[in-house]
Amino acid sequence: MDSRQTFLDTDFSKAFAGFTLPGFDVEAALASQRKNIEALTQANQLAVEGVQAVARRQVEIAREAIDEVSTVLRDIVQPTAPEERIAKQAELLKQTFERSLANTRELALMLAKANTEAFDVVAKRVAQGFEEIRDEAKKRVTK
Repeated sequence: MDSRQTFLDTDFSKAFAGFTLPGFDVEAALASQRKNIEALTQANQLAVEGVQAVARRQVEIAREAIDEVSTVLRDIVQPTAPEERIAKQAELLKQTFERSLANTRELALMLAKANTEAFDVVAKRVAQGFEEIRDEAKKRVTK
C-alpha cells in the first residue's frame, strides 16, 4: 500500500475476491460497511463545519465587543454630570448583558444545529443498515 493511500481508499472487494461463506454475501457486507464509513465521514464533516462556523462567529463577537469598548471609553472620558454618567453606565451594562445573552443563545443554537445535522446523517444510515439486514434476512427466508 502506498504511504499516501488511506484505509478508505483500500478496495476490500479485491482483497476478499473469491472468498465465500455459505449464506453470507461478502459484497453486500462490504458495500454496507462502505456506506457506514461514508456516513460517518459526512457526519464528521458537518460537525467540523459547525464548529468552524461557531469559531468564526465568536471572532465576530469579539471584534464587536472591542469596537463597543472603544466607543464606551470615548463616552466615559467626556465631561458629564455624575448622575448622567451613572445612568449611562447602567444602560451600557444592561445592553452588554442582553447582547451577551443573545450571543450565547445564538452560539448554542449554532452548535445544536450542527450536532443535529451530524446526528441525522448517522441516524439515517443506521435505519438504512437495519433495512439492509431485514432485506438480507428476507432473501434467506425465500431461498
